[in-house]
Amino acid sequence: MSSFDETEAIYVRELGIDDIAPVYHLGEGLFTSDLYPYLYRTWDEWEVIGLYNTDPEYCLVAETDGELAGFILGTIITKASWTYGYILWLGVSPKFQRRGVADKLVDKVVARMIEDGARFMLVDTDPTNTSALKFFNRKGFGNIRQHIFLSMNLSKHEYYGRLIDYEHQKAERAGYRRLRPAIRARKPDSVANEVVLNPLAGESQTSEDQSST
Repeated sequence: MSSFDETEAIYVRELGIDDIAPVYHLGEGLFTSDLYPYLYRTWDEWEVIGLYNTDPEYCLVAETDGELAGFILGTIITKASWTYGYILWLGVSPKFQRRGVADKLVDKVVARMIEDGARFMLVDTDPTNTSALKFFNRKGFGNIRQHIFLSMNLSKHEYYGRLIDYEHQKAERAGYRRLRPAIRARKPDSVANEVVLNPLAGESQTSEDQSST
């Protein structure tokens, strides 16, 4: 199922298997470590693949003139009597920003979530992603909550740094460096910068850019 706007020539449709790689690479270019370290930390190809497998109806792409213009990835969360719609990722190609792509993606996925019982919407993004915050505020999201992340450079720590040196020396003596699997960070229930929309439940509750949870 797709929608088409004759004035903007923007198609919105469900993510297909052939879209996984282009969507991942678009996100890779948007969610960089320099601009958005929180988004960079959690964005990987398994985010796209996992949501494509579990929530395909909430994974949409926008096309303009046959090119990938943007994407949105979401899920539904049910807790007791509440059903939440959760926008995990939203990205728009710089080439197609300010053409209504993000609006169409968000409107489409929220409509689908409402059909499936959602009465409360969640989205989160990097706290420095002011353009995404402005966009979501314009869409009606609000009630911002901050979640603090702390970090530590283990190599510079007095004790842990010695452990790292010891492991390096041990690996060199053994003649190999043991490869560790990449750790995929799961989305926490309390998110980095949570923005909430709840016009349907009557509770208190940006420029087009990229966002996530």
